[in-house]
Amino acid sequence: MDGLLCYCRQGFEPELAAELTDRAAQAGIAGWARTERDSGFVVFACEDADALNRALPFSTLIFARQKLRLIAELRGLDPKDRIAPMLDALPPARGAGQAPLYGELVMEHPDSDAGKPLAGLARSLGNALRPALRKAHLLSSQDSKRLPRLHVCFVDGDHAFLATSAPADSAPWPLGIPRLRMHADAPSRSALKLEEALLVLLDEEERARLLKEGMVAADLGAAPGGWTWVLTRNRLRVTSVDNGPLRQHVLDSGMVQHLRADGFGWQPPHPLDWMVCDMVEQPRRVAERMATWLREGWCRQTIFNLKLPMKKRWQETQLCLDLFAQQAQRPLTIRAKQLYHDREEITVFAMPAKP
Repeated sequence: MDGLLCYCRQGFEPELAAELTDRAAQAGIAGWARTERDSGFVVFACEDADALNRALPFSTLIFARQKLRLIAELRGLDPKDRIAPMLDALPPARGAGQAPLYGELVMEHPDSDAGKPLAGLARSLGNALRPALRKAHLLSSQDSKRLPRLHVCFVDGDHAFLATSAPADSAPWPLGIPRLRMHADAPSRSALKLEEALLVLLDEEERARLLKEGMVAADLGAAPGGWTWVLTRNRLRVTSVDNGPLRQHVLDSGMVQHLRADGFGWQPPHPLDWMVCDMVEQPRRVAERMATWLREGWCRQTIFNLKLPMKKRWQETQLCLDLFAQQAQRPLTIRAKQLYHDREEITVFAMPAKP
């Protein structure tokens, strides 16, 4: 099989399939998406997967948690020996003294109701498969971050995909899910969304450069203060705009000014470093308001959520991002992703594009 294997949030397989299909067509690459509702993954088969892989950088995919280059799909695996068929399906080793093909083995399963019970099988088989791969000179004896990763994804006890990922063009976490812990002081679960957004949508250099002590930010629709709390933990001073109350310990930080006002109508008296927004509103209205902030120069960068409708979510995503880019009336760097801690929404990061 030639193509890509991408993971997604359970229930969003049609959106990911539509995204891959549209993006492949735009690149002039023929192919077709194969998936099942609630499976947690999409296979996109095509004749030139290498070209498709280059045309669809992982950072540009919105509904994909992970992007993998397929090697093989194995069905009817014998529970008595699943390893031999896997070794047979892999490319041959480069030879003694040559670098192995893979730097790390990642054993996975879809993040779905059907996939989660396979975690134990994946873990135990990985313990047996790693030494077999090393003996065959396919896997590095010490995890190498420079070499491609080998992924084994079980979708049933006798059904698995073999695939690879490039460290620079994929998520670094198993299943594409960063493991973040809910802090005891976090005012709400939504804090995890902003923490994940800063981790996924910004690189290490950008986090160091764009999140500095003394910077100023606005949090629109702030109550009860989850996103404000994350910003203060990054040493930013925050104007939190919401008619609702904030948790007292957020106010007690001394870094927060709470304005009881409508986040949609408020504008800052002077330009800010950041504006963040997690308001429950029609996505097009949010996109237009966020564009106004960047067009008028009220903030230098922003992170916001777009709540998606139940139907035509991929189409609405395209429409809103196009509307946002057009109405900002300036070149922007825009990154969007459905994060693990998102639900019926996507998260967007935007800042002026470099000249």
